[in-house]
Amino acid sequence: MTALHRHPRLQGGLALLYGGRSAERAISLQSGAAVGAALERLGLRVQAIDTAGEGWLQRWPEGCRHAFIALHGPGGEDGSVQGALQQLGVGHTGSGVLASALAMDKLRSKQLWRGLGLPTPDFVLAGADTDWAAVMADFGVAFVKPVREGSSIGMARVTTATELEQAWGEAARYDSAVLVERAVAGPEYTVAILGGDALPVIQVETERSFYDYQAKYHTDTTRYHCPSDLSAEAEAELQQLALAAYRSLGCRDWGRVDVMAEADGAWQLLEVNTVPGMTDHSLVPMAARAAGLGFDELVARILQHSLADGEGAP
Repeated sequence: MTALHRHPRLQGGLALLYGGRSAERAISLQSGAAVGAALERLGLRVQAIDTAGEGWLQRWPEGCRHAFIALHGPGGEDGSVQGALQQLGVGHTGSGVLASALAMDKLRSKQLWRGLGLPTPDFVLAGADTDWAAVMADFGVAFVKPVREGSSIGMARVTTATELEQAWGEAARYDSAVLVERAVAGPEYTVAILGGDALPVIQVETERSFYDYQAKYHTDTTRYHCPSDLSAEAEAELQQLALAAYRSLGCRDWGRVDVMAEADGAWQLLEVNTVPGMTDHSLVPMAARAAGLGFDELVARILQHSLADGEGAP
């Protein structure tokens, strides 16, 4: 039992939002199950709500004034649920409406970073009239990404104009806006953020062509190095860059920043995840363990930060 159960905003119980209808539903179901179990171990009265159900907002539990959001992808991580809760006067974990929408939108987050002088790979917004050969002549190797998806869904690595056009068609199944981004040689790193602090950096190593959905969730050969291979100075530099990217979007409570390293060691920001995976094998819990925080304490800290933030305004 923790002091959390005595917090005034939790007297009517805590809603746990999970599932949803995005392409990341399967991962959200796992995150929700893990977070829900942790909240119960913390002594909290939890009402689990799968937002794929019709009319869930209209059936909001009476007296419930706070929610833990474990939704991934569009419809849960893009500001829409955050806005709905705000209209109900319900607080929530994680970033507010504007920050969630910006972080979910890879194009606009990259445009904002460019405006602030933060490093991110060159990119173009692709469409049916894009000159595929010209893009590949500029980039050499590129990644194609739906602008508003996560978990590498709809993403592909391409090396020719023909591959680029085909990958654009596949990505467009998930989002009307498709980003083409210059490929960075790697390696890939991820920085979890809790409150105002960056947790230990994780280096991601995969035998696949990139860290795709298969490598994230279905392959045993993906390796995670925490501590990473970075020197103390380089790790501190990367943590500060991740915090700058996170803060520039107005994010709060917690999140994860994905970064690539150029061959010369220069950093390139990829994206910010405002509701990262929360299974026992996910990256934020992994970084938390390296910082001495167990899964239950991590969940408690996220909740504590959100309660300190007040009503969940952006």
